[in-house]
Amino acid sequence: MSTRRSRNAAWSTALGGIAIAALLTGCSGGPSAPQPGSADEESSTIPDTSKILDSVKTDDALAKLVPSDIAGSGTLKVGSFVQSAPNNFYAEDGSTVIGSDHDLITAISSKLGLEPEYSNLDFASLITSLQSGRVDVTIAAMNDTAERQGAIDFVDYLTSGITLMVQKGNPAKITGPDALCGKSIAVVTGTSQQTFAEATSATCEADGEEAVEIAVTDSDSQNQTQLRTGRIDAIVNDLPSAVYISKTTQEGKAFEVVPGDVIDGAPYGIGVNKDDAELRDAIAAALESLIDDGTYGDILGAWGIESGQVSEVVVNGGK
Repeated sequence: MSTRRSRNAAWSTALGGIAIAALLTGCSGGPSAPQPGSADEESSTIPDTSKILDSVKTDDALAKLVPSDIAGSGTLKVGSFVQSAPNNFYAEDGSTVIGSDHDLITAISSKLGLEPEYSNLDFASLITSLQSGRVDVTIAAMNDTAERQGAIDFVDYLTSGITLMVQKGNPAKITGPDALCGKSIAVVTGTSQQTFAEATSATCEADGEEAVEIAVTDSDSQNQTQLRTGRIDAIVNDLPSAVYISKTTQEGKAFEVVPGDVIDGAPYGIGVNKDDAELRDAIAAALESLIDDGTYGDILGAWGIESGQVSEVVVNGGK
């Protein structure tokens, strides 16, 4: 995501104003699971997408696009950050990965005749793990940006942005990014949220106001604990995650999303090593096929994030 040039500019969006309520629709009934890292929270409903995924069959023509070494192994090594609902998180057994990103890469793998093999990595290490060959692809709600394109390629699969999540009732009275000066907020290390927070703090100081107190952590669950206990005033998070967490945590009684347009709307991308153009193109072709046959829309609809769906596949579309 681009660095915010002013507090007003940051509140603009490339999404044409995704409505918060729209992201709450479409979740089907499914098994109950506590939110990751929050053992004291009440259960929440998550979608059962098994029938959608089971319906995806190998496309022989697409499978031929996969590089021979990966095709021979039958496995697509996927690097992700498995602590970010609804994108990637653990089911109640603590080991099964679920989420919208997980479902999309599983469906893509199935189209290509592969089985996804997940590695849970720190967000900040995803790009280097891809460059070193530890994983074949990454999918972790990572924004496709011009800066990151210098290191890896992206197959864009969703449009989103960042937003502010506060305690239910908004006791800190945060109405938007312009109200963050002098407040304490939390972000996950190495993310666009951290870049936004640091730019916001610098703008506050340049305007003669108090800096933003920024807590940088390794996971959303740590941030949720801090917000729930009142140690911070807000969390900066991706909109799908913020809406999902606010809706499901303690039956919607713990958090809420500050209304308004998303900040710095931009695409999420599946990361691929720049030396793996064949794999990149195979991933893009499989995703295009899933869009065409409706599976892509079904997955996003199940997780309530259909407002961010793309109509065509773009490689390195971020700015």
